[in-house]
Amino acid sequence: MNLSPAPLDRELARDTQRLLARLGLPGLSRREALRRCLFGAAGLFLVNGGSLRAQVPTRPARARSVIQIWMWGGPCHIDTFDPKPDAGYDYCGPLARALPTNVDGIQVGELLPELAKQADKYAILRGMTHGHNGHETASYMVQTGHPPGGREVFPAAGAVTAFFKGHGAGYTGLIPPYIVLTEPQGRFSESGFLGNRYKPFATGGDPARTPFQVEGIVAPGLSTERQRSRRELLHRLNTLGRALPGDATLQAHYAAEQQAYELILGDAGKVFDLSQEPDALRDRYGRNTFGQSCLLARRLVECGVPYVTINYQGWDTHKQHFPTMRRKLPEMDRGFATLLADLADRGLLDTTIVWWSGEFGRTPRVQWEPPWNGGRNHFSRVFSAVVAGGGFRGGRVVGASDKTGEELRDRPIYPADLLASIYELLGIDPAAKLPHPQGLEVTVLPTAGESGPGGGVLREIM
Repeated sequence: MNLSPAPLDRELARDTQRLLARLGLPGLSRREALRRCLFGAAGLFLVNGGSLRAQVPTRPARARSVIQIWMWGGPCHIDTFDPKPDAGYDYCGPLARALPTNVDGIQVGELLPELAKQADKYAILRGMTHGHNGHETASYMVQTGHPPGGREVFPAAGAVTAFFKGHGAGYTGLIPPYIVLTEPQGRFSESGFLGNRYKPFATGGDPARTPFQVEGIVAPGLSTERQRSRRELLHRLNTLGRALPGDATLQAHYAAEQQAYELILGDAGKVFDLSQEPDALRDRYGRNTFGQSCLLARRLVECGVPYVTINYQGWDTHKQHFPTMRRKLPEMDRGFATLLADLADRGLLDTTIVWWSGEFGRTPRVQWEPPWNGGRNHFSRVFSAVVAGGGFRGGRVVGASDKTGEELRDRPIYPADLLASIYELLGIDPAAKLPHPQGLEVTVLPTAGESGPGGGVLREIM
């Protein structure tokens, strides 16, 4: 067994390069990485000549964090938060009932009994609209507020929040300020022109499994004791460090290493360990990927993480829609409702925005004919979103569709309207400038007239 420093140094170099690749920054030499190492593994950003500096929010914030439940693929509004029990079988299929909620006059779909008990905590936006029926273009517009097709790729809400509320703007946690559970959707670059510094940290793994193998933090098949022993051995063989005591470059590297190991072996990384939660609470959330992701999201915002996205797959139901809904909606109902109740019980709902939405909805009229055989296709003319907490008032409905859910009847809500409302509650000015690598003048959201019609900020529920 060769324990000479050279192989270990090469291994450390490889580890550094793997870490840079994990952060989306391949190509830097180890020397350059260490020279610029003003970041820890938790910070997940590089200072680039001062060209990217977080700005202090210009408005008082009512919300501290956002949990975004991203319904990847697009849920149907008729089956969820805008039921049409009188529309008939061609629209409702076998899900023809609407449930009354704990707020008079508000109904939800029949497979959402737990959320029906929590309606006083959330507002339903039944007037969402934008007119883009492709996953990529719709996802981009809903998450950035900017129309697709331009020359610039604007950052998503999570990256914008990380810029204004993350490191350098008051956030001091070791956990990255923008977390995705568990994988990016891959529809567009979430960080846009802000670059790799504001990419989300995607955990990978499955929080419903024990252990939850968070990429870069929990190594499969490697015990805590073995990781600690490896670190101790590396330090004993670090002749370079002993030969150059006080070297600024090495000290920066050691500081980053300390932060990384604090995530791996210390208290900071324990936020990902759901075994610390009572079994009864984990059961309430549901012992599945979505339910445990909701629980983990609560733990993350409890630690002060500004933005957490749960990428919840399985809603692109072109075929066999209703069998899928009978499986997915109870799972969603349980996890989402428990999240709202748990946040409220802990006093966190007042400072945490919960945003539930997909990129669009699905066709109200069921497509019974082959090859769809009871499916619903993409539909962006009118769909629903839900917001709760952080300054949004619950027990309310904004906007309306017609009797079959096919046309917008009242109060259009465009993506920029919703995002402007979220940003305002976070203390972020939607008209604030963002740094552009070419020095262009760009703002968080489009200025008046740039993005077409708009219904305005959601004052009805703020």
